[in-house]
Amino acid sequence: MSLPDFLFDRVAEDIRQQMDGVLALADQLARQRLSPDAQACVGGVVEAAGNVRRMLDSALDLKTLANEGLVLDTAPVRLRELVDEIHERWQPAAAMSGVVLLVSYDGDPDACAMADRPRLLQVFDGFVGEAVSGMRRGAVEASVRVVLDGDEFHLEGRVRGARDPAWDAKDLESRLRQVDSRFGLEVALGVMLARRVINGMGGSLRNEGASDSPDTVVFDFSLPVTREAPAEVPAEPERSAHVLVVDDNATNRMVAQALCEMFDCTCESANDGEEAVEAARGGRFDLILMDIKMPRMDGVAATRAIRAFPGHPGIVPIIALTANADPEDAAGYLAAGMNGVVEKPMKPEHLLAALQHALGECAADAANVAAA
Repeated sequence: MSLPDFLFDRVAEDIRQQMDGVLALADQLARQRLSPDAQACVGGVVEAAGNVRRMLDSALDLKTLANEGLVLDTAPVRLRELVDEIHERWQPAAAMSGVVLLVSYDGDPDACAMADRPRLLQVFDGFVGEAVSGMRRGAVEASVRVVLDGDEFHLEGRVRGARDPAWDAKDLESRLRQVDSRFGLEVALGVMLARRVINGMGGSLRNEGASDSPDTVVFDFSLPVTREAPAEVPAEPERSAHVLVVDDNATNRMVAQALCEMFDCTCESANDGEEAVEAARGGRFDLILMDIKMPRMDGVAATRAIRAFPGHPGIVPIIALTANADPEDAAGYLAAGMNGVVEKPMKPEHLLAALQHALGECAADAANVAAA
């Protein structure tokens, strides 16, 4: 008997947050002076937790695709850079498996298309992962060929060493078992995601190969041409910021602190809203990351109390950390005096963007006050 969807989602979300906590704690350990054996143990923990996190994300993504279909979030993508990223993502795994990874691009180096970059990477991740896992020696070859056809690019991808099984069953469970029996669950989920994305984009998928050589998966689809340049990757904050992390959950605090330290920020922590208000009174923080649901005093009440302080302590940027980040909730947090919202589980790029935006606004306000 399967779990109800709401219970499955709740359990999956909790596992995801716990894995984020394990990864954050392992990162903290790795920064310490440890013996080589201890460092190897920490590396094993990071690898295992990362595998669990990726499998969970893939399983949830498959569930969403099965229930709701593929929804693309398109933006300008320079296709040559996509190939570079594929190589960077898979070169370490290929080296550990003892195989050579060869990635090539054939087409206009400046070709830019409207595409969902993460979904394109999922396609290659699925088949390159299968090839790297399945080969014991030799080379895994991945190539992208881009041809302009009117106002579209025709993209053909090839991965030598992967195999597109001839699915007989129509249900997801049977398909998953076929791939899982050959390579393991993580690879199986990746292959299933790749197939779902290709089908959802209206692409085609076929298998080529002779009996005396590894199979080659070939897939293709069309992408609209765009002259718009891809968005620049946000730069890290120019100066180190001192951040107060407020959360009643120790694991969540560790995750937030670890992410802040990735961007060279220093941190202190508070367990609830009351502690946050007292800590903020001194005005020594450049920014506050505030959980919403906490005992004694929640994040909204704490924000209103801090905003009542005179001078710098009362204008410190405050970013909400919450799993409830739908537009209506977010509007309430902003109305209470917060400067932004970051959804849990936190993604580094989302936190970085929020930090930059909030610190930039704070610097602008300070400049206006000085000018006045």
